[in-house]
Amino acid sequence: MRCPFCHTQDTRVIDSRLATEGDQVRRRRECVGCAERFTTYESAELVMPRVVKRDGTRVVFDEARLRSGMMRALEKRPVATEAVEAALNRIRQRIQSLGEGEVAASAIGDWVMEELRELDQVAYVRFASVYRSFQDVSAFREVIEGLEGNPESVGDIGRQS
Repeated sequence: MRCPFCHTQDTRVIDSRLATEGDQVRRRRECVGCAERFTTYESAELVMPRVVKRDGTRVVFDEARLRSGMMRALEKRPVATEAVEAALNRIRQRIQSLGEGEVAASAIGDWVMEELRELDQVAYVRFASVYRSFQDVSAFREVIEGLEGNPESVGDIGRQS
């Protein structure tokens, strides 16, 4: 590892420990040349599968886009940032655990809806209205009635074929 201070190639590890729920290794290093100390983080670089959109096009998975969509639905809602990050991590882990080279955008959208349903019902309805392309008020009514009656059964409500 190159020293960020004097750019010497020779550094030594002083301490190593797990960070961020065991997904990263935090290493405290010391430069042999200038004796400065610094911290590095090491994590596995996993190749995410490509996303197959409704029109058949394939795009690179974009976590920023996933986060943006969830945050737009959660705008001005009382949901902790940590809860949103945990939901994003669960979705990312589901995608990675498939072990496939491609994943359907509709599957990712369904997982986002599941997570939003647990986080905030208003955000769930907001996301569903865009994701399922609601055409009229009756689609909103179906989702809301499903949430009021049985929150677990709303996964297919409002789905357009």
